[in-house]
Amino acid sequence: MTNEAAGDQDGWSRRHVLGLLAGAAVPAGLAGCAGSDGTAGPTSSSPARDTPTAPSREAEAGAATGSATASPSPTRTGPRPLYIGTYTSAEGGGTGIGVATYDVPSGRVTGGGTITGVADPSYLAVHPDGRTLYAVNERTRGGVSAVRLSDRRVLGTRSSGGEAPCQLSVHPGGRWLLSANYGSGSVAVHPVEDSGALGERTDLVVHSSPAPGPGQDGPHAHQVLTSPDGGHVLAVDLGTDTVYTYRLDQSRGTLTEVSRARTRPGAGPRHLTFHPGGRYAYLANEVDNTVVVCAYDPGSGRLAPGDPQPTGTGSGTNYPAQLVVTPDGAYAYLANRGHDSLTRYAVEADGARLRLLDTVPVGGDFPRQIALSPDGGLLFAALQRSSAVSVFRVGSDGGLRRAGGPFASPVAVCALPL
Repeated sequence: MTNEAAGDQDGWSRRHVLGLLAGAAVPAGLAGCAGSDGTAGPTSSSPARDTPTAPSREAEAGAATGSATASPSPTRTGPRPLYIGTYTSAEGGGTGIGVATYDVPSGRVTGGGTITGVADPSYLAVHPDGRTLYAVNERTRGGVSAVRLSDRRVLGTRSSGGEAPCQLSVHPGGRWLLSANYGSGSVAVHPVEDSGALGERTDLVVHSSPAPGPGQDGPHAHQVLTSPDGGHVLAVDLGTDTVYTYRLDQSRGTLTEVSRARTRPGAGPRHLTFHPGGRYAYLANEVDNTVVVCAYDPGSGRLAPGDPQPTGTGSGTNYPAQLVVTPDGAYAYLANRGHDSLTRYAVEADGARLRLLDTVPVGGDFPRQIALSPDGGLLFAALQRSSAVSVFRVGSDGGLRRAGGPFASPVAVCALPL
């Protein structure tokens, strides 16, 4: 995801990266961040784009959504909460975390105001109890913020201990927040208090080895997540072409490395997604435009990457962003930022194989992030350059069908449906 500089503090500042919004090039070493393709916008071969539909004036006035405090249950009926991350320091960016609702049967999104007081909230995650929202502050002096959803109160911000945090996740037990600092290649751990607020950082692990991969200037942690069994924490580092496995001490909040998985040099691993069965995971490689099926051993935490597979986008610049897997484990989808498309895979052999089916236009420019609704029936795509969120209905065969026009949202870089 994108590098941030609260303004001007270093040579790779967010000012350079956010030039992507106007089609400016960025240094090759920043390929892990969203918008790092350096292209000058759509080409004649790009899929057609739709004009986003703006939220109504009443919706923008910000009526509170009572369901925002509820646990993200797949069976809940009525309007469901949708939160949207953005950049507050980008030209044309938002003023905080976007608040909306979506209708499950139709997929229609309705605006519901903004949570202000959170700087550059580019990536979002929710506590397992559904009561607290967490956001990175993607700045040179990075931070992580907590927001109580019942009244949209910002509970505070803690330093992430590094530069440009671009992703975060909550440990399934709900006691620890994990965050990845892209700029400095490190992973941080913060305790989660009973109120949902964050305590002082308990650990910071810097990826000091192996040496950076081809074209990289150092480590660039892009994601940190917990394995489905809860036994290990995995950190994906684009700069070192490595996925690190850690064991989390749940009493002290510290990480101990137990394994490393290397991709081929220059692959640029960006995002890892587990199959629901917990024995396989799928890795999106941003730089070499591939995906990899990885075997996972829950006992040791060892991840074993297989052979690289195509994304279905041809040989041009693509920069795949993120993979998601349906709750039943039958299909996987990949967001392609350069190709402005979504790739559909059939998941076979209990998760051991991905079979490429097709690609569909995403309906906008630069799909930075994608997410499935809790029941798996809808797919949301955050379209950074289009300042919009597209919604697709997921068919029984895994096919994607557009659910209305895109929903307008300033510099949309993350969509979190609950």
